[in-house]
Amino acid sequence: MSTTTSAERFVGNLTDFRYREVLMTGATAAIVVGAVALFPGVESVSKGIDGNLTAWQLALFVLLPVAAGAIKGTIGFGYALITTPIFATVIDPTMAVVVLAIPPWMINVFQVGETDTGLGYVRERWSLILLALVGSIVGVFFLDTFSTHPVVPFLIGLLILGYVGFEVAKNFVTVEKAHNPLALGSVGLLEGFLLAAANLGPLLPAYLHTFERDTEQYVGGLSMVFTFVFTARIVQMALFTDLLTTYRLWLGCALAVVTLVGLFAGTYLRRTGVDEDRFNWLVVGLLFVISLNIFSKTGPAVAASVRKVLPALVP
Repeated sequence: MSTTTSAERFVGNLTDFRYREVLMTGATAAIVVGAVALFPGVESVSKGIDGNLTAWQLALFVLLPVAAGAIKGTIGFGYALITTPIFATVIDPTMAVVVLAIPPWMINVFQVGETDTGLGYVRERWSLILLALVGSIVGVFFLDTFSTHPVVPFLIGLLILGYVGFEVAKNFVTVEKAHNPLALGSVGLLEGFLLAAANLGPLLPAYLHTFERDTEQYVGGLSMVFTFVFTARIVQMALFTDLLTTYRLWLGCALAVVTLVGLFAGTYLRRTGVDEDRFNWLVVGLLFVISLNIFSKTGPAVAASVRKVLPALVP
């Protein structure tokens, strides 16, 4: 099918208000409108960020979201896991967690439409979504009260590394049709909390990667859960805390616009076909790299905290 024919079909489905096209267009339009309408002016672009951005930091703000968006478009997760630890070394960690809630919202709404994941998934996994929302609500209040401490992403890095070791040791054993409602609900609760408190949530992708091998359902299911969680986070931060300022909302929208380039590229790659074995290796390999990145960014701070606490614990 030619590009022209595909575009015509997309526009036709959009004018007919088809679910898939409406969600994809709506997600894209929302962040574009936000980036334009909330633009603070050229002189104020970097004023809301602590410190003056260097040339390489500005380049990072452009290139990293594109790369992370491409990975998210291809395998269904990884955007926040990649961007948050790195951005947190450039700007205030709490600000990074807040700002980086916007691009994942856009990406996940887009992918819910793109994978045609609908209300059937919500009816099937309503308890997972509900518990993830509960965890998210608690996580936002935790973030507002305590901010983001380096130990949180550090512990997440340990979880990721443990999962990678499990997959390698088990040689990618997949347990089919072995979903445990209690285990899945617990994972959903912790996933919502970790996403809200640190913008890092590898537990649900790891769980579903172990038990669900259909790539489209895997990507669509993650996107549906994340859509609910990120929507609740944004609304809660805007209405009940001082975390989401107008400037931070604009910055998040601007980063989301840049992310679209990578998202379109990753979606195309996945649509052309992803070999299952390569998909397994890509997921596990990405998680391993992410864990090393988290340790490199948070390890020194955690070690310093331990050195301060040890004298009080050891006589």
